[in-house]
Amino acid sequence: METYAKKRGDINAIGPSADFALHIVFIILSLACLFPVLVVLSVSLTDQDAVYRHGYSIIPQVFSTAAYSFLFRDAGPIVHAYGVSIFVTVAGTVAALGMTALVAYPLSRPDFRFRGFFSFFVFFTMIFGGGLVPWYLVYTYVFDLRDTLLALIVPNHLLSAFYVIVMRTFFTTNIHPSILESAKIDGAGELRIFARIVLPLSLPVLSTIGLFYTLRYWNDWFNSLVFINDEQLVSLQYLMYKAMKNLQFLNDLAATAGMGDQIAKLPNETARMAMAIIGMGPIVLAYPFFQKYFVKGLTVGAVKG
Repeated sequence: METYAKKRGDINAIGPSADFALHIVFIILSLACLFPVLVVLSVSLTDQDAVYRHGYSIIPQVFSTAAYSFLFRDAGPIVHAYGVSIFVTVAGTVAALGMTALVAYPLSRPDFRFRGFFSFFVFFTMIFGGGLVPWYLVYTYVFDLRDTLLALIVPNHLLSAFYVIVMRTFFTTNIHPSILESAKIDGAGELRIFARIVLPLSLPVLSTIGLFYTLRYWNDWFNSLVFINDEQLVSLQYLMYKAMKNLQFLNDLAATAGMGDQIAKLPNETARMAMAIIGMGPIVLAYPFFQKYFVKGLTVGAVKG
């Protein structure tokens, strides 16, 4: 007993020290993650000449908002592109989560007759694809999605085979069949079981995959490049991509014409950093939102012992 008490006392004595060390480690890791963002923000608020002379720094050598003035010289398209990106991100994430869950749930049911065939079909699409040209022809000539918001939602992102497999695995390992059987005995149909039992118990995987879908939709610029010709329908990321290309063209033109002094007046590096800050925008708010529901989802279905 004395030996056990002594060991227990040693463990209790080590506990606070271990907690303190873990806090220090996580603080250092958090600062390491935050440091690049602060550098990008600092460079975006630095004069272009100062960047060329002194390089990047955490504190602006010469404060300047020329990069943001350059980008917001015509703020209307940026504000409109923000609206397009926010709508596409929200609508696309909701639609993609619904599609993924509706495909994954039947594949997780052992009593589904064609479970093996459709599971193989989903897995097959992860390995083989038709290529870029057939992909483009299907969405343009078969579905005719050019210059529509659906062109920013459906291609590439609406349904991911990998996320279907991840969600199917979660349903299989975390939704016990006895719960579903109890609901059937009580007279619940398949749709009601899915909506009232399966989805509430699956908030952790829904929030995690939803965050991945959100990032994919928000960061996408390729669909706008391929399918959108209407300037009113382009996403924010594609607009920033065009601004960067235009800025690069002006720099190349000034260098070709021998106007080296004019190149320094263009906010080249600082504009790139300003684009990163602007593109970051509302997506930063998605993390605490999904984290809230992720933590809440971990406690759903918990049984008090």
